[in-house]
Amino acid sequence: MRRGPTGRPLVQYGTISESAQRARFHSPLECSREICPALTPIPGSTIHELAARLRRLPPSCGPVRLIGVDGHAGSGKSTFAGQLAHALGGAPVLRLDDIASHDELFDWSGRLLAQVIEPLARGETAHFTPYDWRARRFGPAQPLPPAPVIVVEGVGAGRRALRPYLARLLWMELPHTESWARGRSRDGDEQREFWDGWVAAERNHFAEDPSRPFADLLVRQRKKGYEVLSGPAGTVGPDQEITQGDEPSAMC
Repeated sequence: MRRGPTGRPLVQYGTISESAQRARFHSPLECSREICPALTPIPGSTIHELAARLRRLPPSCGPVRLIGVDGHAGSGKSTFAGQLAHALGGAPVLRLDDIASHDELFDWSGRLLAQVIEPLARGETAHFTPYDWRARRFGPAQPLPPAPVIVVEGVGAGRRALRPYLARLLWMELPHTESWARGRSRDGDEQREFWDGWVAAERNHFAEDPSRPFADLLVRQRKKGYEVLSGPAGTVGPDQEITQGDEPSAMC
């Protein structure tokens, strides 16, 4: 069984049950009360309404609507992406943990474009070679056929090389300090050394290639469900208005 950077089992596509089994790390962008702009909740009711609006977007990569889910390590991207994919009727989830590697924690744009984006843009089935974090090697190619919606989840999903192909970019709105604390607590002492290296690499990545300023929507995890807010990109219109969940979580 393939395993991710934290040594936990991986699955190719995300569902609610699968996402609960996956352990992930994710990304940083400074967000303090002094610099964080006012966030506007968007009227709506359920994640299924968000899914319906995403399905109505025009294709962004050949026949596919690519939806990016980015955020800090430990911010809850995998769980949210799995629930969104479920609401989308079982949409495929491309986990960027499968694209990255020990030698290329963030320097994987060329491989992603060649193996996934370019074939999908031609309307063809993509074939990517998922990385085995425990064996430290890439595995056999896995198919990713074009679908009406594909969710791309992971740190760097909103990078500049990928943004032209995204129909929407969602950012998990949780400060990096809280996200990393959650991730470290989840993965325990066994992964302490890896986390130390990961945090430094993530800081460097977002300093050079930030995602949050380009997010169409910001997603806050609540005690029950999620709250979706308009993002810094300012592209949200009436057709993308949606809120889910109760009681906001701590954030900037």
